[in-house]
Amino acid sequence: MKPVVSLEGVTVRYGPGRPALEEVSLEVAAGEIVALLGPNGAGKSTLLRAMAGALAPAAGTVRLGGADAAALDRRRIAQKIAFVTQTSDVAFGFTVRDVVMMGRAPHQGGWMNANEDDARAVGDAMRLLDLGDLASRSVEALSGGEQKRVAIARALAQTPSVLLLDEPGAFLDVRHQLALYDLLVDLAARGIAIALSMHDINAAAQYASRVALLKAGKLVAVGAVEDVLTYRKLRETFDADLYCGVNDVTGARFFLPMRRQST
Repeated sequence: MKPVVSLEGVTVRYGPGRPALEEVSLEVAAGEIVALLGPNGAGKSTLLRAMAGALAPAAGTVRLGGADAAALDRRRIAQKIAFVTQTSDVAFGFTVRDVVMMGRAPHQGGWMNANEDDARAVGDAMRLLDLGDLASRSVEALSGGEQKRVAIARALAQTPSVLLLDEPGAFLDVRHQLALYDLLVDLAARGIAIALSMHDINAAAQYASRVALLKAGKLVAVGAVEDVLTYRKLRETFDADLYCGVNDVTGARFFLPMRRQST
């Protein structure tokens, strides 16, 4: 599969000392979900920010549709890539529908006049994130989980070809987590390239097309679930012992922490 977005030997630095990301190469193709896994400080969020064009790498190249992203203007990138951060600033004074409509900005003219395409994209996004009953509510009055769903709906309203999500399951209850992951599978089936950071290894094993393990800013392994999510690679990445099993019903791998035995 031809990659829609890729990192080629990308290094990112926030200051002196160890790079936040060091010579990382990773591709995301249309129709796949790539899950980024690793301990805190591994570089997952930095990788997504670099892929979104929000960070200029100290070395290496970010490509979007084969073109060097550094040569593209922000509007062009925003028409192709939607990025949902871990936490989003609350848009005080705006309703849910207003905020989701903000996702249409890259496709609108200077006056931000909404047309039928904009209304359709916003309506579809709100329906997919179960926000219909909240359309007229002020965003600042919502719970953290509801605000996260609004942020994702805003990203979907951009109608991107690449969707980047930093810990999208955070703040969501179990029902909405499962609904979100099922939605991502549907979006990938429609041809969207998806990359997301996660802490839930079990969810990654069930929903991801490929997984990438990161540690200390470096890529430990990338590939299919059965090749990457092994006891040895997870031990190397997380410095923890995880039991790797197979669900008899679904065939999906599952992982449980193992208590270290005293010697």
